[in-house]
Amino acid sequence: MKIRSLLLGSVAAAGLSTGGAFAADLGVLTSLDVCDALGLSGLTISSDTNCLQITGEVKYKFVWGDYIDDPLETDLFHVYTPADGGLNWIGGGSGAGPADENQDWQSRFDAWIKFVATADSDFGPAKAVLKLKQVTDARVVNEGARFYGGSTTGDEGTNLGGAVNGPGSVVLDEAYVSIGDSTVIMAGKKGSIMNKGDDEPLTWLDLFNSEDVDRGVSWGPLPGTDGLDDGGMVIQVTSDLGNGFTVSAGLEKLDNQQQPLEGAGTAVGVIAYAGEGISAHITGAAAGVLDGEVEAWGVHAGFAGTFDNFKVVLAGAFGHDDVAPVTDYWNVLASASATFDMFTLAAAFEAVDNGVDTDLGAGASASFAVTEGVTVNVGGRWYQQNIANLGDAWQVAAGVSAAVTESITVTGEIGFVDNSLDDIFYGSAKLAWAPGGGYTSSIKGTVTSETNGADMGYKIETEFKKTFE
Repeated sequence: MKIRSLLLGSVAAAGLSTGGAFAADLGVLTSLDVCDALGLSGLTISSDTNCLQITGEVKYKFVWGDYIDDPLETDLFHVYTPADGGLNWIGGGSGAGPADENQDWQSRFDAWIKFVATADSDFGPAKAVLKLKQVTDARVVNEGARFYGGSTTGDEGTNLGGAVNGPGSVVLDEAYVSIGDSTVIMAGKKGSIMNKGDDEPLTWLDLFNSEDVDRGVSWGPLPGTDGLDDGGMVIQVTSDLGNGFTVSAGLEKLDNQQQPLEGAGTAVGVIAYAGEGISAHITGAAAGVLDGEVEAWGVHAGFAGTFDNFKVVLAGAFGHDDVAPVTDYWNVLASASATFDMFTLAAAFEAVDNGVDTDLGAGASASFAVTEGVTVNVGGRWYQQNIANLGDAWQVAAGVSAAVTESITVTGEIGFVDNSLDDIFYGSAKLAWAPGGGYTSSIKGTVTSETNGADMGYKIETEFKKTFE
């Protein structure tokens, strides 16, 4: 229910109880309808000219088990990929001492609240956006020291190499203004306009390098925290050209200074299309435009199409940096799937090159709708770790997803992974509950077998989340 509706109801009730004269004065409250006039809904508060939308989320996660051996972990089971370091599977203590048999745990909360004030203007909706955010991530390793991460030390909170002084503070995650309708101008502190979608493989098991870069292709480990520095202090423009086409351009990271590993300012341009079962884009970025010395640049392109029972994804990215050693990096991916009545078949291929050597990967999967609400998945993937000179890695797995009730879903997975130096068995089960009202929660257990570098690992993860808008 809108706050203004509640206010109107309360005032109306008061008016009826105090006489018709007061009730007749309710006309002064018609300004509260500005949200409807602007086409805005959700949790809102109105003034004469502005509609204030309020959204937010609170999430808590707790993890316990024996799943990491040391703050500077080196003996976890690992498959190497070049873009972001590779994929890890959990492991217990390595047997080097009594501390390796101790438990590990993590307690983390994420919370944010966002305010968007919108008013009409001659150029379209004029908005001011403020988003407050706090992340506190406390981790205890081998029942020892507590390590903190959070809003001020990185959202992932993975700084386990040394103790951070304290939890994350409340920060202004976004603070910017925008104006426009079909063409929108934005300025302030906000996220990037880069489009790096249309590149996810269609297989049940993700490809190895694709999973490591958060699904898809990447322009590589170029200067900056995630390839090319983006977002932060920005000036951006997006324009809807009609017929599904949009163009965007902007200057991002305008607060960056010139350093060897980060350029002073990043220029971004995007052309995208969406419509008739097809989405596609091409994104270009260059770091170092403020001082006229471009240290790095990259291009990301993707295509995703649905044609009756068939789907196709084609994507590629290229990156270059001039910081010694000079690097040219490319990554391509292709995937296709076909759905026939009760089952779906999918396959995918990827390749990544760091200018010296090339890694290759492939995967395939089959999904079967056994009954309504119950799906069985089987799949495998292979990866050639040529860049790390480690040989072939591969994985096979099977999983099931069952909707027990309208709000409860159970999933499970078992699998085997070989990284050419060692191998590991694993199994996991998850119970998810979504009763409605924006509330979700889950509990998941994972177990892994012993390896040459670690004992059996086990982990229990719980998560509770509520969103509102």
